[in-house]
Amino acid sequence: MSNKINNGKGEDRRTFLKKASLGGLGLGSMIMNPYHNQIEHITSTVNRSSSPSELKITDMRIAEVDGIPFRIPIIRIDTNQGISGYGEVRDDGDPRYALMLKSRILGENPCNVEKLFKIIRQFGFHGRQGGGVAGVETALWDLAGKAYGVPVYQLLGGKYRDKIRLYADTAGARDPKVFADRMKKTRVDKGYTALKMDIGIGLVANIPGALTNTYHHSPQGERRLQSQYSGTPDEYGQIDHPFTRIQITEKGLDKIEEFVSVMRDTIGYEIPLGIDHTGHFDVDEAIKLARRLEPYTLSYMEDLVAWKWVDKWKQITNSTTTPTVTGEDIFGLEGGFKELIDKQAVNMVHPDLGSAGGILETKRIGDYAEDGGIGMMLHYAGSPIGFFGSVHAAAATQNFMWLEHHSVENDAWYSLISDDTVVFDEGYVPVPEKPGLGFELNEEAIKANLTEDSGFFEPTPEWDEPRSWDRLWS
Repeated sequence: MSNKINNGKGEDRRTFLKKASLGGLGLGSMIMNPYHNQIEHITSTVNRSSSPSELKITDMRIAEVDGIPFRIPIIRIDTNQGISGYGEVRDDGDPRYALMLKSRILGENPCNVEKLFKIIRQFGFHGRQGGGVAGVETALWDLAGKAYGVPVYQLLGGKYRDKIRLYADTAGARDPKVFADRMKKTRVDKGYTALKMDIGIGLVANIPGALTNTYHHSPQGERRLQSQYSGTPDEYGQIDHPFTRIQITEKGLDKIEEFVSVMRDTIGYEIPLGIDHTGHFDVDEAIKLARRLEPYTLSYMEDLVAWKWVDKWKQITNSTTTPTVTGEDIFGLEGGFKELIDKQAVNMVHPDLGSAGGILETKRIGDYAEDGGIGMMLHYAGSPIGFFGSVHAAAATQNFMWLEHHSVENDAWYSLISDDTVVFDEGYVPVPEKPGLGFELNEEAIKANLTEDSGFFEPTPEWDEPRSWDRLWS
């Protein structure tokens, strides 16, 4: 992991001259040589094996890895010119969301990204169901960048910044002091300049008198609150916010406030600090909690209610000075983010490229939010493929603020990428300048982290032929 962290020092003049000399043409001779010789040398690294106008998609295959930190289906799209592009289905998504799109893009030129996106967009939806469309779209951009020999951000119109600011959360603890010390040592002292803490009603669920109405959410009749991410039907984790009717008492608010107070005392106020995983409760409780935490100048409170309750979001946002943010499960601008932005229902939008629809759709969301005076954060918890896809989208979008890095201490995550790829440099990730997404995948590391039922990019001929009439109108 250490070889993916930059010390922040740039190359000096001697290093530059050495590289110029090793390149086969010294700096002095470059200046003195005829102009056509200079051009020949400068263009010697251009990819001459690709003919973009004749590029065709010949195959799509999947390799599913786990522990990165979640299960990730990696997509590889192959072409007739030996160039491959990579994408991913969003963390814990189904690889079939991508495989069903194969028959729709075979034989097409992957450089026609927008055209192909319009063909497959109808098969995307909110949450993980957007992961197939987004992963294929990301792989298409990777291919187009490699074909033309430029980084993806250049195909989006260029970049606004050379490095992308990262934010990170850290593992919580039942003791506020332990939680804060962990954040200080593993995030602040490591150089992160933006932070998020997971804090909510789960931390106070076992304190008598902290919450009301938790009893009936356990099918076993236990007086406890399950995880908000429980997948068991009829449990609390599967009940949408307006319908749990859980309330936070003053005692519960006091304890949650203690966590935030100790955290601010430990890390200070200079670093932006947001809150996530607050739990499932409705508007009144969200407003109570947001107002209680106003003295601590939080940068945002995330996903207080489900994103689809746009009018509820507007009510919360208008009732507190604590900024609000949502969006990691929204697919697309139209039918998704547009209403939130038009109604000024949140202070910031928070797409996850793997649900939003891919790189260009994420930029579209950011651009539309900018027109509405709203900033954009980027959620992310997948593999390095989605991470660097997000980096290019962030570089090309003016109102971008922070990108999540969810695998700070996950060695398996770092093992998937080549050693010369810098992920972290004093709180930022440098925008790659290599073609496509800008990094090389470590195939041996992919093989080492495959799920038990996944092969290494095995053939998928069963997905070659379309089985339906896709047109949405008659």
